[in-house]
Amino acid sequence: MTVKTLVIIPCKDLENHIGNVVRAVDDLDCGLDVLVVNDGSLDGTTRAARGAGAEVIEHSSNMGKGAALKTGFDYAVKHDYDAVITMDGDEQHDAASIPDFIKALESGKWDIVVGSRMGEVKDMPGVRIWTNQTTSRVISRLARQDIPDSQSGYRIIRTTPLEGMELVTKRYDTESEILIRAGRRGFRIGSIPIESIYTDGVSHINPVVDTLRFLRLVWRSLFWR
Repeated sequence: MTVKTLVIIPCKDLENHIGNVVRAVDDLDCGLDVLVVNDGSLDGTTRAARGAGAEVIEHSSNMGKGAALKTGFDYAVKHDYDAVITMDGDEQHDAASIPDFIKALESGKWDIVVGSRMGEVKDMPGVRIWTNQTTSRVISRLARQDIPDSQSGYRIIRTTPLEGMELVTKRYDTESEILIRAGRRGFRIGSIPIESIYTDGVSHINPVVDTLRFLRLVWRSLFWR
């Protein structure tokens, strides 16, 4: 069964990368539409994305990665897509993995498939390995399913779990919230291996602030059904 799929790329200040990412998706010749959500960039991100052929929605100010994803999800549901692929715009996610995501979803076994970097970690910083393993154990327990790399933003999601999902987070913790809420509602979460790629892109993650946000999410989720 062919799944009508939208690629959603949330980004901020990535004019040097976003065009390459959009073109890499288009070069797959899979017939995928690409939506870039520009989350308050101060550079030429929108111009580069549109120049590469992507549809672009702009936030007038920086609202957070989670808010950008929500904008993309709302667009996908409104335009009757069956699934969305979320990927980063800094070239850390290899578009060549997209057919593997689609194949995994079309198998009918999963509602969400998360790309796992944990099978090949030789290039991953040690602190990131420990962080990913720890947070993944926590999220797996809360979602009641095994998720080897819960912090990976490279994933494919049927729009069915997203319909009516009221997210309370707006930043990096949103990706964890989606897994918890979907898992609690009985949607099936699988994973496929992906490659870890590190570029010159500047991370917008604040270790202290985003750790506190994660802990707050965990606390909140204890009271969800």
